[in-house]
Amino acid sequence: MVSDRRFFKYTRRQTLQLAAGLAGGLALHACNSPDSDTTRGTSNSTSPMKFSMGSTVWIGLTPLFIALEKGFFKELNLKVDFKTFGANSDYVAAFLAGQLDALAPVTSEVVSLAAKGKDLQIVLVEDTSIGGDGILARNHIESIEAFRGEKIAVDRGGVSHFFLLQVLKEAGLSEANVTLINADPPAAAAAYQAGNVDIAVTYAPFMQQANQAQPDGRIIYDSSKMPTAIVDVYAFDRAYVEANPQAIEAFVRGIFKGLDFLSSNREEALEIAAKQFEVTPEDLAADLEGIQLPGAEVNLEMLGDSTSDLYLLNSLENLAEFLKEQGQIDEIPDLSNLLEPKFIEAVRSEF
Repeated sequence: MVSDRRFFKYTRRQTLQLAAGLAGGLALHACNSPDSDTTRGTSNSTSPMKFSMGSTVWIGLTPLFIALEKGFFKELNLKVDFKTFGANSDYVAAFLAGQLDALAPVTSEVVSLAAKGKDLQIVLVEDTSIGGDGILARNHIESIEAFRGEKIAVDRGGVSHFFLLQVLKEAGLSEANVTLINADPPAAAAAYQAGNVDIAVTYAPFMQQANQAQPDGRIIYDSSKMPTAIVDVYAFDRAYVEANPQAIEAFVRGIFKGLDFLSSNREEALEIAAKQFEVTPEDLAADLEGIQLPGAEVNLEMLGDSTSDLYLLNSLENLAEFLKEQGQIDEIPDLSNLLEPKFIEAVRSEF
């Protein structure tokens, strides 16, 4: 049985909902440094370049936590003031208020921020879901098309809800064709496992646990079939990017150094990151199997290759249309200048 603590650490962002107003009195907790100086970034070679970044805690941040612990950013003359938040609405509000230079959001949050007039750029892909999210269904339900008229347990307004709506659309269905029962990911999996619902949308590790415990059913669809559906990124305020290109390049280089360390020194790397998530290294290793942590080449393909099926702008534009249809944004924003691959290009030869 997964502990409540582990669930809290692995909770995904509520991707379809943004705070109506700015949150007051935000509690910010720096993860990485005893230095409380949060001066904005500078490219002065004699003093550290600096920026502040906010996010909830999620396993896609594993290379970042490794880079912080191993001092990779410090070696690059960069101080990353990483702040953890208990809810996505808090870090979104802080970013909108100018209290953060950057954040690590899911792509639907990026679209929503752009629709609110926030000028930002994606400089790096953090992770993509390649099986970590999925849909459980009883054996008598033979296909996604057979979901019509069925009850589905899903976390309304969250990653799972958005994923489900995309899967339904792919099968020629919509939310109007099914009945949604609001349940967060562990509760949805538990309801399916107990036989209370025939279909549930959830993610690792709850999906695998329920699938193993309930013999009458299977994982009918998972995110490996839709690799750009759920993507987390690193996004910066555009003004910061333009004023501090050396800091962004150092950040990208530091993330890739963390990713390389995860590959070459896996045992130590998992121990470092597992402490941030308050889980065992073995648990973290198992759950990392459900996401991809893209290196330089895949990042370049996602951010810079318009001919690729992985090109993120296509996904973002489709997502913007979808969010407008769902009433989550009022207008579709201009996303044409949202992707900035030049920092990855600058360091690609090293990785």
